[in-house]
Amino acid sequence: MARILFVVPPLTGHVNPTVSVGRALAARGHQVAWAAHPGTVRPLLPAEAELVPMPEHVDAEHAAAIADKARTTRGAAALKFLWEDFLIPLARSMRPALDAAVAAWRPDLLVVDQQAVAGGLVARARGLAWASTATTSAGVTDPLAGLPQVKRWLADLFADLEREAGLPPTGDGGELSPHRVIAFTTSALVGPADRFPAHYRFVGPSIADRPETATFPWERLGPRPRVLVTMGTVNVDVSTRFYATAIAALAEQPVQVVLVAPPEVVGPLPPNVICQRYVPQLALLREVDAVVCHGGHNTVCEALARGLPLVIAPIKDDQPIVADQVVAAGAGLRIKFGRVQPPELAAAVRRVLDEPSFRTAAAAVQASFTAAGGAAAAATALEELLP
Repeated sequence: MARILFVVPPLTGHVNPTVSVGRALAARGHQVAWAAHPGTVRPLLPAEAELVPMPEHVDAEHAAAIADKARTTRGAAALKFLWEDFLIPLARSMRPALDAAVAAWRPDLLVVDQQAVAGGLVARARGLAWASTATTSAGVTDPLAGLPQVKRWLADLFADLEREAGLPPTGDGGELSPHRVIAFTTSALVGPADRFPAHYRFVGPSIADRPETATFPWERLGPRPRVLVTMGTVNVDVSTRFYATAIAALAEQPVQVVLVAPPEVVGPLPPNVICQRYVPQLALLREVDAVVCHGGHNTVCEALARGLPLVIAPIKDDQPIVADQVVAAGAGLRIKFGRVQPPELAAAVRRVLDEPSFRTAAAAVQASFTAAGGAAAAATALEELLP
């Protein structure tokens, strides 16, 4: 039995994939825990999961300011904000507490989300084996390849963190482990695996055994086709226009719509729309025929794991990259989040529902996910690092 400690940021999409992997490892007899911020992460973990608490790094006022800035930044400004205002301060606040936790918990292996930078710093300083988890397919590409000045700026930020931890700068950022990178995607989206270093493992989405607590009025589902519309839990404030556009686009269409949004910001609904703030998404994806979303990697992969075609309206961060990967695979269409009008959105939904090529391509990605092995394959790849 080994002791395996997951290190995750307080971000739902980065925690969820680790749950199934942790359960797979626990089923094999390993002791598993999460080093994380209790306020955000505890509700996402199984009730029996062990959590090693990290300090909540911002007060409520600062958190509100960060959230407001996150909603209003795009492009390079969003990247600058992500690292300067969130991930770098997060790393600085986590590192002392994580170092103390590692000394006390004595893990044999650290499994570190690529945005929980403190985990790699602590592992390197202590000479521990560590693996990275890349929760988005954009995380194993090089989106800054054409922006050398931005890439250098980011490497300099990492170098400051490395020096603070008493480590020599790697010069390349160092956020990914040189021992093992677990990528929750496949070559169907990111291209041939031989393009990547030998220590990368592409395991597909990790979505088995994830608990879901949201309820849903299953008896209200009408006949197929059915379309799920979701723009993610953190994009509500910027998505009001898109919700209205989706309702206008699909109200007169012969489809059943499930819209994930706060009902109070949506207003009156046509008869073919069910609106809920939260839904049991994994269960619901078994009952729909297409997905309209923002391009969040978890939602995209969960849909493709069911062979569902997508219409994607990316908002920011890695979402445009993920959207382009889906389009390149032939499994969906990309539309403009801030500009799409109801007729265009209606036409896109009709195309992915009616043209067989989209479902055929989505099924091909689904097959690649199944072959990749998911959480079980990730668990095996991690066990290979154990002494």
